[in-house]
Amino acid sequence: MDFEPRATRRDITGTLCNPEFFNYGVEAYEACKTRSLTSDIIDEQKKVLEADLVIFQFPLYWFSVPAILKGWMDRVLCQGFAFDIPGFYDSGFLKNKLALLSFTTGGTAEMYTKNGVSGDFRYFLWPLQHGALHFCGFKVLAPQISFAPELVSEEEKRGMIASWAQRLRNIWKEEPIHCTPCWYFGQ
Repeated sequence: MDFEPRATRRDITGTLCNPEFFNYGVEAYEACKTRSLTSDIIDEQKKVLEADLVIFQFPLYWFSVPAILKGWMDRVLCQGFAFDIPGFYDSGFLKNKLALLSFTTGGTAEMYTKNGVSGDFRYFLWPLQHGALHFCGFKVLAPQISFAPELVSEEEKRGMIASWAQRLRNIWKEEPIHCTPCWYFGQ
């Protein structure tokens, strides 16, 4: 797609609200209301609107998404399109849609446990699932995590793929997670 991940002044095709002091959030919000965002952003927003389920597939980088996906979220899920104030979390504009994070890690499953060297994987999912996706109203499904696929046997890789394929066949029967601190951090 050659998607531009950087949020810049070039994202606004119309007149700026305040040309003397550029504030991306304010300008993107106003541009969203007047359909004055660049076509790449509008095209991606149309895809989100047409989807019932949005799957974010990525390799885990530094306990988060790669920069290009972060940039996609920053530019596409802007105020006025995905949320407003008020109009977030359960009232977010994407409240009738499902979202799922599907990612690979460089570390083993044991590394991402409560007592593992990296801590429970739920800790680093909080800002992504709760702070970004649920904030925009998405009902978030449990993540699909493929731990260290480059370190496992071919048989184990085939098992990961088969497990994911089976899950996708039944995905519409799944219930969203409860995006609350308890789900992420325990009691």
